[in-house]
Amino acid sequence: MAREALSLDGAAGATGLQVTVNRRRKVVRVAFVGPFTAGRQGAHWYAAHHALPRLLSRAANVTVHAYVHDPDEGEEVIAYGNGRRVGGERVVYEDVELPGRPEDVDDAAFARMQERWPMGHLAYVFGLTRKELLRLPLAMPGRVLPLEGSEEEGAAALEALLPGAQAPFLGPDAA
Repeated sequence: MAREALSLDGAAGATGLQVTVNRRRKVVRVAFVGPFTAGRQGAHWYAAHHALPRLLSRAANVTVHAYVHDPDEGEEVIAYGNGRRVGGERVVYEDVELPGRPEDVDDAAFARMQERWPMGHLAYVFGLTRKELLRLPLAMPGRVLPLEGSEEEGAAALEALLPGAQAPFLGPDAA
């Protein structure tokens, strides 16, 4: 499915799929590993390429959230269900209106504001803090699945990350 998504998005050069898990909240993060996904360039690439969340939402019959976080520019969360966009929100940081003068907004007040922004809301939906969600790429357990490997190897690696998970869409008939 990841290979199909890359083809649909017209992307080449991805070497793997990074999968990280927060078992406590049953949240799985999936992201491509490739030269086009690093840093700010990666955030902008993910903002425009959503084939994988569309395909996953349809195959697994679940809501899949695609998110983009550029700490210098803004954040966006887009939800997909049954292969279609079903919601989303975006905040551009320079457009945010602070309550009162900027120098009067303390760290606690600013943190409360951030909880209402897309990443804060998504974290709430998952039962995480905003900080936990933003640190999810570094969470353990995690693993990079090579895109060149066989589907059986990928399924075995996912089973190790998600023991007992039912993933019928990962079988040999998967796209």
